[in-house]
Amino acid sequence: MVHEFGKYLLYAAAIGIGATAVMDLWGVFLKRLLGIQPLDFGLVGRWIGYWPRGQFRHDSIAAAEMIRGERLIGWTAHYLTGIVFAGILLVIWGSEWVRNPTLGPALMVGIGSVAAPFVLLQPAMGMGVASSKSPRPGVARVRSLITHTVFGLGLYFSGLVLEPWAP
Repeated sequence: MVHEFGKYLLYAAAIGIGATAVMDLWGVFLKRLLGIQPLDFGLVGRWIGYWPRGQFRHDSIAAAEMIRGERLIGWTAHYLTGIVFAGILLVIWGSEWVRNPTLGPALMVGIGSVAAPFVLLQPAMGMGVASSKSPRPGVARVRSLITHTVFGLGLYFSGLVLEPWAP
């Protein structure tokens, strides 16, 4: 049982890190080719850095005072979140998915993961539910949806890479 749980964690970590890296490469692509700035994960770290102070919501996280180590905190949270969503994929579809990765479940989890920024991260950072308070909410929503779809593709491709080592 413990051995199986360890394998599950290892698969979730490998798939989640791979999928998150694919999403980050997408962000680099958008920045270099189209000049679209990706999310500043330092701001995510700033938001998390205020938690010990009891502050979980900000009118504008960008206007909040910087937190020491916020960039490292934000990037770590970003990759841990990817691992959690990979774990969700494996909990729902089981280790069989690692032996035979399919696109549908990966896309469902990837696209479904957009709920996290829409209802948690964006409102807490002062952007409103689904970026409703941002200057161009529709554009922000579409960008989030595309980015999380790319994350879903990353889950699938990471599963394909891991498949030869699956039991």
